[in-house]
Amino acid sequence: EIKTPAYVCELPKLLANLSILKEVGERSGAKVLCALKGFAFSLGMPYVDRYLDGATCSGLHEAKFAKEFIKNGEIHTYSPAFKDEDFDEVLEISHHVVFNSFNQWEKFREKALKKGVECGLRVNPESSFSPVDAYNPCGRYSRLGITKANFRSDLIDGISGLHFHALCEESSESLAKVLEKFEAHFGEFIPKMKWVNFGGGHHITRKGYNIELLIKLIKNFREKYGVEVYLEPGEAVGWETGHLETTVLDIVENEKKIAILDTSAEAHMPDTVLMPYRPAVRGESENGAYSYRLGGNTCLAGDIIGLESGDAEYKFDKPLKVGDRVIFEDQIHYTIVKNTTFNGVKLPDLVLVDENEKVINKIELGYEEYRRRN
Repeated sequence: EIKTPAYVCELPKLLANLSILKEVGERSGAKVLCALKGFAFSLGMPYVDRYLDGATCSGLHEAKFAKEFIKNGEIHTYSPAFKDEDFDEVLEISHHVVFNSFNQWEKFREKALKKGVECGLRVNPESSFSPVDAYNPCGRYSRLGITKANFRSDLIDGISGLHFHALCEESSESLAKVLEKFEAHFGEFIPKMKWVNFGGGHHITRKGYNIELLIKLIKNFREKYGVEVYLEPGEAVGWETGHLETTVLDIVENEKKIAILDTSAEAHMPDTVLMPYRPAVRGESENGAYSYRLGGNTCLAGDIIGLESGDAEYKFDKPLKVGDRVIFEDQIHYTIVKNTTFNGVKLPDLVLVDENEKVINKIELGYEEYRRRN
């Protein structure tokens, strides 16, 4: 029923994550937005709209996507720099617009306030937690957000809120440490605001995450400053909600057995290369007698799943054969939003299934996606 390659989202798992995020919002008083940069699975967006308070966007096209799917919540848009030709439409769509610098605020201030959009500034608390530097929004020389040294208190008239984003796959304990620095640097300005956005990177739906501490931090902050608090998780929405289903096309040998799949680490699982990390495969066995490298169907020599992480060997209790399905776990977040048509490789279809793995809905992708990009 499912042609490969395909991103398969399991609706019960998505609803479980959304329920957790909704509960966090209800108990803490915060508004929880879905960060489209991490999760923009169109077949799942009606459920996001039903459970969460809206979406946060990184520019015009994500804002347009949010407008199409978010009917009951807010749309917030932030960009490191807005283009003149995009900004009017961004204002038409967005409830909040967040600026990355005072240059951008001064440039667009009059237009934004005239439109009645709530405006915010992204600040850099210069404290962050991230597994690698490429994902560290507050690292040295970061272009993202205004540091304390560059903050202009004389230019905040008309600003409704402050936004910071300092986490990546992190805990509420890490958030507590960031909040200390944020308050130390910008605390004098918080009482002048209507809201503060705690950004994303909160791994709320991950097993072992301290939800009670998160709720306590939000409640205490809201009571202390009398402001509304926003969270914008992306990965936490799609965390462990589905998989990438692929097929073995051929098996070749060159000192090792290499199974060639109808997918690509480079094109379909880019974070496995960028982070890097080794994606788990359903049915692999730590002590399996049959070992394979799993290769992508592109001409890139390094298109081997797990190669960048230093662990490209997958073991199984039974030998793989042409036509077998190979399923990579947890491949819904940061895949669809970042994939490419490199080499003309087909983009995976999008599939939504129920608790019995019956297909509820699907979107088939093909040549036109490649053609439109070239």
